[in-house]
Amino acid sequence: MMAFSLKFCLILAGLCSLVPGHLAEELPDSKDTAHPLSASHRISPYMADFGINLYRTLVSKSNTTNIFFSPLSIFTAFTLLALGAKSTTHDQILQGLGFNLTQISEQEISEGFQQLLHTLNLPGNELQLTTSNGLFIDKKLKIVEKFLEDSKKLYASDTFSANFEDQEAAKKQINDYVEKETQGKIVNLIQDLHPDAVFVLVNCIFFKGKWEKPFDAELTEERPFHVDAKTTVPVQTMRRLGMFQVTYDEDLACWVVTMDYRGNASAYLILPDAGKLEQVEDALSKEQFQKWSRNLDRRAVDLYFPKVSISGSYDLKVLRDMGITDVFEEKADLSGITEQTKLKVSQALHKAVLNIDEKGTEASGATFVEAIPMSIPPVIDFNSPFLIALYETSTRSTIFLGKVVNPSGN
Repeated sequence: MMAFSLKFCLILAGLCSLVPGHLAEELPDSKDTAHPLSASHRISPYMADFGINLYRTLVSKSNTTNIFFSPLSIFTAFTLLALGAKSTTHDQILQGLGFNLTQISEQEISEGFQQLLHTLNLPGNELQLTTSNGLFIDKKLKIVEKFLEDSKKLYASDTFSANFEDQEAAKKQINDYVEKETQGKIVNLIQDLHPDAVFVLVNCIFFKGKWEKPFDAELTEERPFHVDAKTTVPVQTMRRLGMFQVTYDEDLACWVVTMDYRGNASAYLILPDAGKLEQVEDALSKEQFQKWSRNLDRRAVDLYFPKVSISGSYDLKVLRDMGITDVFEEKADLSGITEQTKLKVSQALHKAVLNIDEKGTEASGATFVEAIPMSIPPVIDFNSPFLIALYETSTRSTIFLGKVVNPSGN
């Protein structure tokens, strides 16, 4: 075995492009009964907890900027990485992701991901939702066969030979893969590769959905968005008067609106009252989302919602704050990936992009009609910072999670 340490890079990219729609009929608190997707349902609560814990960690670093990331993408990549980790490195990864191996076995975790990724990538869904894992391996590096077999079987990973001695060629090869898998929306994600890099794991997720009940583009107008007490920016704001699933949480002082896409996905939109954002953030948990779900009521609402164009870019070494430390250090044990040399994760990058606009809605918007009561409906105006969570309903997976402080960017 070589005496020196070579580098492993972990790259994650997610794209979420949303276009206007309606409210959730199936919500993530649905009781788990005998169901063909029960294996994927077993891991979804852990993913939800992980996403909220990472959200809190990112907020602790900066509470004044947009936050947007894909728990599904990060969770998948690090669980795949755990396949090749051993000893303390292995335990830290699984514990940092929130898994308790006295409650769920590694076999159940693997079966859950196998079913989850298979379901998400099924063709014919009205949603455009795809996930992919790419392993870029230096042509001189010998990978443990079991890791290659398991990553292919359980995570549908693609394997590519790369020449990391030619840094520019390797970087282009990986960036081209990310650009292709996100349909051209995330380009040049990697600016630099570590000079000792020999192995790169890339996870991509692409999501594009259309609302079932669209906004009318003719009603969109510029309105003020209150970034904070001192800052107001003009934002193109959509409007729809219609029937929505909503609840007002008196204890936390926030509105919750759920919206559905064509296909198996829904969005939670959480609008805190002025000065109550931190109070809502502190209360976030999967149990809180379930409570909101139980209290949702279908009613007429005059909804104002901004067009959104934001992105989040993160160095995932922030996961050290959640107990995943050794994998980034010289004492990392990734001998389940290769026994030829000692590996550690030198780079772990994640980028997610969110676009909410009216593309593709004009035709259906011209014919959409909805009956509403004659009484004056409440106005819910998303004109101040709000939280957003996107779920794939058939697998109960948290696809994206974030906070919009400024819809036009940070």
